[in-house]
Amino acid sequence: MTAEPLDTPSARPLLRLLPGRDRRVKGGHPWAFSNEIAMAPEVRALPPGTPVRLEGDDGVRHGTWLFNPHSLIAARYLSPHPEVALDGRFFRNRLAECLALRDRMVGQPFYRLVHAEADGLPGLVIDRYGDALALQANTAAMERATPLLVEALRALVAPRVVVARNDAGVRRLEGLPEESRLLLGEDATARVREGGLEFSLDLLSGQKTGWFFDQRENRARVAALAQGGTVLDAFCHTGGFGLLAAAAGAESVALLDRSEPALALAADTARRHGFADRVSTMRGEALETLEKLLGQGKRFDVVVADPPAFAKSRKDHPAAMRAYAKLARICAGLVAPGGFLFIASCSHHVPVGDFTDAVAHGVSRTRRPARLLATTGAGPDHPVHPLLPETAYLKGLLLHLPAA
Repeated sequence: MTAEPLDTPSARPLLRLLPGRDRRVKGGHPWAFSNEIAMAPEVRALPPGTPVRLEGDDGVRHGTWLFNPHSLIAARYLSPHPEVALDGRFFRNRLAECLALRDRMVGQPFYRLVHAEADGLPGLVIDRYGDALALQANTAAMERATPLLVEALRALVAPRVVVARNDAGVRRLEGLPEESRLLLGEDATARVREGGLEFSLDLLSGQKTGWFFDQRENRARVAALAQGGTVLDAFCHTGGFGLLAAAAGAESVALLDRSEPALALAADTARRHGFADRVSTMRGEALETLEKLLGQGKRFDVVVADPPAFAKSRKDHPAAMRAYAKLARICAGLVAPGGFLFIASCSHHVPVGDFTDAVAHGVSRTRRPARLLATTGAGPDHPVHPLLPETAYLKGLLLHLPAA
């Protein structure tokens, strides 16, 4: 059965920007805020996720946008054409563009297939694990479009399974429930290949959408430093950093996470690849366990700290700065003389400069010399919209701590 189009283009509602409030939209910004739109009663009554035509008060047409009257980000840009048909063909074409770009950049079917506004599908995230897909619809419009998206994905890549990982807190801002469920298929297990390894995943109950593709290049950078050394991978999830380091010849790898299922998947990967004897797991709250290791005098040649977001909103910024400084201080103390520290932030409310300052402050409290080798971000399968700095959320710092 063919999924129904989102609307009838000829009946698409017309919304107008308020006088003098069209500067950002005219400049190409993909969002229009509620205080920029003339919110008449009939506009406020539109269902969340309604496609609309957006015009300035001067009559300039700005194309088709996706509207939610209950969200601060009231409208999100979709197409320059005011009456584009939002049917299966539209979504197949847009997904096909994303697919062609990823296949060219990555070369194997393991990547972020769709990265929201930067890929012209606002609020949508899709990760690909070979014949398995994890889809996260973070806006009401993409929730409504999900049947069309699944239909398009079936035509393009014939997936064995599609999982809805709609458990992100941001969905509450769109009036959407948090849930995880199967959209297609019956088996939500999957595997991802990276750096010559094959990692086991659970797409329904793992973190985020199952795997952190954004750290792919950073994992390779860290693994290149690990040969013959000892490695601590904190907040390890299913062990991406640590296990790739083991595959690169690390003498020993310690994996630390609070999730027993994630550690079990990491241990399974280590066994399947024949280096379980060099990999150990520790279950516990990472900061608490790291402090204990520091007190015990433990030292590692490479320390990785890739925590979840410390700043969920702007108001969390001061507390996040203190937390990143504390984490950097503890982790730097765990680095052996001449060793390396990789520390990351996925908080888009924390600019890279602020994160660097917090880490520098934390490391300085150890009274050890340090040099910054690299400031990194997400891989190219996580493109950034030039006018949305929020999409450049990931920041990573690689530091060398030479012997005094």
